[in-house]
Amino acid sequence: MEKRISELESRVAFQEEMIDQLNDVVAKQDKVLMDLARVVAMLNHKLNLEGSGEGGSIESIEPPPPHY
Repeated sequence: MEKRISELESRVAFQEEMIDQLNDVVAKQDKVLMDLARVVAMLNHKLNLEGSGEGGSIESIEPPPPHY
């Protein structure tokens, strides 16, 4: 019985450590997602300004395709 309890305690400790590690990963991913969302919003805003003629336009280096 003592051995079994010890084994269960060991498993719980391992699972708690794994949960903490997963929590750290999720927190880092959340930060990355929030940063990316800000960048997308900024780029969207910039594109909207350029489309309305208020900002400078970005000229394409490549010519348009023949069917354009």
